[in-house]
Amino acid sequence: MTREVWADGQAYEAYVGRWSRLVAAEFVRWLAPPSGRRWLDVGCGTGALTAAVLDRAEPARVTGVDASHGFVAHARDRVADARAAFHVGDARALPLPDRSVDVVASGLTLNFVPDPAAAVAEFARVVRPGGTVAAYVWDYADGMALMRHFWDAAAELDPLAAELDEAARFSICAPTPLGTLWADAGLRSVTVRPIEVPTDFADFDDYWRPFLGGQGAAPAYLMALPAPHRDALRDLLASRVPAAPDGAIRLTARAWAVRGTVPA
Repeated sequence: MTREVWADGQAYEAYVGRWSRLVAAEFVRWLAPPSGRRWLDVGCGTGALTAAVLDRAEPARVTGVDASHGFVAHARDRVADARAAFHVGDARALPLPDRSVDVVASGLTLNFVPDPAAAVAEFARVVRPGGTVAAYVWDYADGMALMRHFWDAAAELDPLAAELDEAARFSICAPTPLGTLWADAGLRSVTVRPIEVPTDFADFDDYWRPFLGGQGAAPAYLMALPAPHRDALRDLLASRVPAAPDGAIRLTARAWAVRGTVPA
Protein backbone atom coordinates (compact mmCIF):
# COMPACT_ATOMS: atom_id res chain seq x y z
CA MET A 1 0.00 0.00 0.00
CA THR A 2 1.33 3.45 -0.92
CA ARG A 3 2.02 5.62 2.11
CA GLU A 4 2.51 9.34 2.44
CA VAL A 5 5.97 10.82 2.14
CA TRP A 6 7.12 13.75 4.30
CA ALA A 7 10.56 14.92 3.29
CA ASP A 8 10.43 17.77 0.74
CA GLY A 9 9.49 20.98 2.53
CA GLN A 10 9.01 23.01 -0.65
CA ALA A 11 6.63 20.46 -2.17
CA TYR A 12 4.69 20.25 1.10
CA GLU A 13 4.33 24.04 1.18
CA ALA A 14 2.78 24.00 -2.28
CA TYR A 15 0.38 21.21 -1.33
CA VAL A 16 -0.97 22.14 2.12
CA GLY A 17 1.69 24.17 3.90
CA ARG A 18 0.35 27.47 2.55
CA TRP A 19 -3.10 26.67 3.95
CA SER A 20 -1.59 25.53 7.24
CA ARG A 21 -0.19 29.02 7.74
CA LEU A 22 -3.69 30.50 7.60
CA VAL A 23 -4.99 27.99 10.15
CA ALA A 24 -1.95 28.49 12.38
CA ALA A 25 -2.55 32.24 12.62
CA GLU A 26 -6.17 31.75 13.71
CA PHE A 27 -5.15 28.97 16.10
CA VAL A 28 -2.63 31.18 17.91
CA ARG A 29 -5.17 34.00 18.04
CA TRP A 30 -7.62 31.61 19.73
CA LEU A 31 -5.07 30.43 22.31
CA ALA A 32 -4.28 34.08 23.15
CA PRO A 33 -1.48 33.27 25.64
CA PRO A 34 0.35 35.95 27.63
CA SER A 35 3.65 37.14 26.20
CA GLY A 36 6.99 35.81 27.37
CA ARG A 37 5.96 32.16 27.40
CA ARG A 38 8.05 29.12 26.44
CA TRP A 39 6.46 27.16 23.59
CA LEU A 40 6.99 23.69 22.15
CA ASP A 41 5.75 23.09 18.58
CA VAL A 42 5.38 19.31 18.15
CA GLY A 43 5.36 18.17 14.54
CA CYS A 44 6.64 21.58 13.51
CA GLY A 45 6.91 20.57 9.86
CA THR A 46 8.15 23.46 7.73
CA GLY A 47 7.66 25.97 10.54
CA ALA A 48 4.20 27.41 9.84
CA LEU A 49 2.96 27.24 13.43
CA THR A 50 6.27 28.37 14.91
CA ALA A 51 6.22 31.40 12.60
CA ALA A 52 2.66 32.24 13.70
CA VAL A 53 3.67 32.00 17.37
CA LEU A 54 6.65 34.29 16.78
CA ASP A 55 4.51 36.79 14.88
CA ARG A 56 1.50 36.86 17.21
CA ALA A 57 2.32 35.57 20.70
CA GLU A 58 5.55 37.38 21.71
CA PRO A 59 7.10 34.18 23.08
CA ALA A 60 10.30 33.95 25.06
CA ARG A 61 11.26 30.89 23.04
CA VAL A 62 9.78 28.37 20.60
CA THR A 63 11.25 24.90 20.20
CA GLY A 64 10.10 22.94 17.16
CA VAL A 65 10.32 19.15 16.99
CA ASP A 66 9.56 17.00 13.95
CA ALA A 67 10.38 13.46 12.84
CA SER A 68 11.31 14.59 9.30
CA HIS A 69 14.91 15.68 8.76
CA GLY A 70 13.88 17.39 5.53
CA PHE A 71 11.13 19.42 7.18
CA VAL A 72 13.36 20.45 10.07
CA ALA A 73 16.00 21.65 7.61
CA HIS A 74 13.34 23.63 5.71
CA ALA A 75 12.06 25.20 8.94
CA ARG A 76 15.56 26.24 9.97
CA ASP A 77 16.08 27.94 6.60
CA ARG A 78 12.66 29.59 6.64
CA VAL A 79 12.36 30.84 10.23
CA ALA A 80 15.21 33.25 10.97
CA ASP A 81 14.51 34.25 14.57
CA ALA A 82 16.87 33.86 17.51
CA ARG A 83 13.95 32.79 19.72
CA ALA A 84 13.31 29.67 17.59
CA ALA A 85 15.17 26.35 17.45
CA PHE A 86 14.30 23.18 15.57
CA HIS A 87 15.19 19.57 16.32
CA VAL A 88 14.47 16.12 14.91
CA GLY A 89 12.45 14.11 17.43
CA ASP A 90 9.52 11.84 18.20
CA ALA A 91 6.21 13.18 19.53
CA ARG A 92 5.98 10.11 21.78
CA ALA A 93 9.37 10.74 23.42
CA LEU A 94 9.94 14.49 23.52
CA PRO A 95 13.52 15.62 24.18
CA LEU A 96 12.51 17.94 27.04
CA PRO A 97 12.37 17.56 30.82
CA ASP A 98 9.15 17.53 32.83
CA ARG A 99 7.31 20.85 33.28
CA SER A 100 9.78 22.75 31.11
CA VAL A 101 7.44 24.75 28.82
CA ASP A 102 4.30 26.85 29.20
CA VAL A 103 2.51 25.85 26.00
CA VAL A 104 2.62 22.77 23.80
CA ALA A 105 1.01 23.24 20.39
CA SER A 106 0.82 20.72 17.58
CA GLY A 107 -0.41 21.47 14.08
CA LEU A 108 -1.66 18.86 11.58
CA THR A 109 0.46 16.12 13.14
CA LEU A 110 -1.36 14.14 15.80
CA ASN A 111 -3.22 11.82 13.41
CA PHE A 112 0.09 10.70 11.87
CA VAL A 113 1.56 9.62 15.22
CA PRO A 114 1.20 5.82 15.65
CA ASP A 115 0.02 6.23 19.26
CA PRO A 116 -1.76 9.60 19.65
CA ALA A 117 -2.58 8.94 23.32
CA ALA A 118 1.11 8.48 24.10
CA ALA A 119 1.88 11.73 22.31
CA VAL A 120 -0.73 13.71 24.25
CA ALA A 121 0.59 12.23 27.50
CA GLU A 122 4.03 13.51 26.51
CA PHE A 123 2.57 16.93 25.71
CA ALA A 124 1.11 17.08 29.21
CA ARG A 125 4.34 15.84 30.81
CA VAL A 126 6.48 18.70 29.53
CA VAL A 127 4.00 21.49 30.35
CA ARG A 128 4.08 23.25 33.70
CA PRO A 129 0.96 23.10 35.93
CA GLY A 130 -1.60 25.58 34.67
CA GLY A 131 -0.04 25.55 31.18
CA THR A 132 -1.78 24.85 27.89
CA VAL A 133 -1.78 21.77 25.65
CA ALA A 134 -3.37 22.38 22.24
CA ALA A 135 -3.46 20.98 18.73
CA TYR A 136 -5.32 21.09 15.44
CA VAL A 137 -5.91 18.51 12.69
CA TRP A 138 -7.64 18.67 9.32
CA ASP A 139 -11.28 17.66 9.12
CA TYR A 140 -10.55 15.10 6.41
CA ALA A 141 -14.07 13.65 6.33
CA ASP A 142 -16.09 16.78 5.61
CA GLY A 143 -14.00 19.92 5.78
CA MET A 144 -10.86 19.55 3.65
CA ALA A 145 -12.40 20.09 0.21
CA LEU A 146 -9.23 19.99 -1.89
CA MET A 147 -8.50 16.46 -0.64
CA ARG A 148 -12.14 15.36 -0.53
CA HIS A 149 -12.58 16.01 -4.26
CA PHE A 150 -9.36 14.10 -4.99
CA TRP A 151 -10.18 10.97 -2.99
CA ASP A 152 -13.80 10.77 -4.16
CA ALA A 153 -12.62 10.79 -7.77
CA ALA A 154 -9.72 8.41 -7.09
CA ALA A 155 -11.98 5.87 -5.38
CA GLU A 156 -14.38 5.91 -8.32
CA LEU A 157 -11.57 4.92 -10.68
CA ASP A 158 -9.78 2.64 -8.21
CA PRO A 159 -11.75 1.27 -5.22
CA LEU A 160 -8.47 0.42 -3.45
CA ALA A 161 -7.73 4.15 -3.22
CA ALA A 162 -10.33 4.40 -0.46
CA GLU A 163 -7.92 2.61 1.88
CA LEU A 164 -5.52 5.57 1.65
CA ASP A 165 -8.16 8.26 2.13
CA GLU A 166 -7.31 10.17 5.33
CA ALA A 167 -11.02 10.35 6.19
CA ALA A 168 -11.11 6.55 6.52
CA ARG A 169 -7.74 6.23 8.23
CA PHE A 170 -7.97 9.01 10.80
CA SER A 171 -11.11 8.78 12.91
CA ILE A 172 -9.30 10.89 15.50
CA CYS A 173 -9.85 13.99 13.34
CA ALA A 174 -13.25 14.88 14.79
CA PRO A 175 -14.47 16.79 17.86
CA THR A 176 -15.46 13.88 20.11
CA PRO A 177 -12.28 11.78 19.68
CA LEU A 178 -10.07 14.84 20.17
CA GLY A 179 -11.91 15.89 23.31
CA THR A 180 -11.69 12.37 24.67
CA LEU A 181 -7.93 12.21 24.04
CA TRP A 182 -7.39 15.42 25.98
CA ALA A 183 -9.65 14.37 28.86
CA ASP A 184 -8.03 10.92 29.09
CA ALA A 185 -4.62 12.62 29.41
CA GLY A 186 -5.89 14.35 32.55
CA LEU A 187 -6.23 17.78 30.98
CA ARG A 188 -8.87 20.17 32.28
CA SER A 189 -11.19 22.75 30.72
CA VAL A 190 -11.05 20.94 27.38
CA THR A 191 -12.48 22.86 24.42
CA VAL A 192 -12.80 21.86 20.76
CA ARG A 193 -13.66 24.28 17.94
CA PRO A 194 -13.50 24.46 14.15
CA ILE A 195 -11.15 26.75 12.23
CA GLU A 196 -12.05 27.30 8.58
CA VAL A 197 -9.93 29.07 5.96
CA PRO A 198 -10.29 29.69 2.22
CA THR A 199 -8.23 27.62 -0.22
CA ASP A 200 -8.40 29.53 -3.48
CA PHE A 201 -6.79 28.43 -6.75
CA ALA A 202 -6.33 30.54 -9.87
CA ASP A 203 -7.47 27.68 -12.11
CA PHE A 204 -7.51 23.89 -12.31
CA ASP A 205 -3.77 23.64 -13.03
CA ASP A 206 -3.10 25.63 -9.87
CA TYR A 207 -5.22 23.10 -7.96
CA TRP A 208 -3.70 20.03 -9.67
CA ARG A 209 0.00 20.89 -9.76
CA PRO A 210 0.70 20.49 -5.99
CA PHE A 211 -0.52 16.88 -6.14
CA LEU A 212 2.44 16.15 -8.41
CA GLY A 213 4.91 16.96 -5.63
CA GLY A 214 4.60 13.56 -3.97
CA GLN A 215 4.28 14.90 -0.39
CA GLY A 216 1.34 13.48 1.54
CA ALA A 217 -1.07 10.60 1.01
CA ALA A 218 -2.89 11.87 -2.07
CA PRO A 219 0.25 13.05 -3.93
CA ALA A 220 2.11 9.83 -3.05
CA TYR A 221 -0.80 7.76 -4.37
CA LEU A 222 -1.00 9.84 -7.53
CA MET A 223 2.69 9.63 -8.36
CA ALA A 224 2.66 5.83 -7.89
CA LEU A 225 0.03 5.48 -10.65
CA PRO A 226 0.96 4.73 -14.26
CA ALA A 227 0.79 7.85 -16.42
CA PRO A 228 -2.48 6.87 -18.19
CA HIS A 229 -4.19 6.38 -14.81
CA ARG A 230 -2.92 9.75 -13.58
CA ASP A 231 -4.32 11.37 -16.72
CA ALA A 232 -7.70 9.70 -16.21
CA LEU A 233 -7.86 10.92 -12.63
CA ARG A 234 -6.89 14.42 -13.70
CA ASP A 235 -9.60 14.50 -16.34
CA LEU A 236 -12.26 13.26 -13.92
CA LEU A 237 -11.27 15.85 -11.33
CA ALA A 238 -11.24 18.63 -13.93
CA SER A 239 -14.84 17.78 -14.78
CA ARG A 240 -15.94 17.85 -11.14
CA VAL A 241 -14.06 20.45 -9.14
CA PRO A 242 -16.31 23.55 -9.08
CA ALA A 243 -14.88 26.50 -10.98
CA ALA A 244 -16.09 30.07 -11.40
CA PRO A 245 -16.65 31.55 -14.88
CA ASP A 246 -13.11 32.94 -14.79
CA GLY A 247 -11.73 29.47 -14.02
CA ALA A 248 -10.93 30.20 -10.38
CA ILE A 249 -11.55 27.43 -7.86
CA ARG A 250 -12.64 28.63 -4.42
CA LEU A 251 -12.75 25.93 -1.77
CA THR A 252 -12.49 25.86 2.01
CA ALA A 253 -10.41 23.89 4.49
CA ARG A 254 -11.58 23.17 8.02
CA ALA A 255 -9.45 22.05 10.93
CA TRP A 256 -10.56 20.91 14.37
CA ALA A 257 -8.66 22.60 17.19
CA VAL A 258 -8.52 21.36 20.78
CA ARG A 259 -7.06 22.87 23.94
CA GLY A 260 -6.81 21.93 27.60
CA THR A 261 -5.03 22.94 30.78
CA VAL A 262 -2.55 20.92 32.84
CA PRO A 263 -3.94 20.64 36.41
CA ALA A 264 -2.20 22.66 39.07
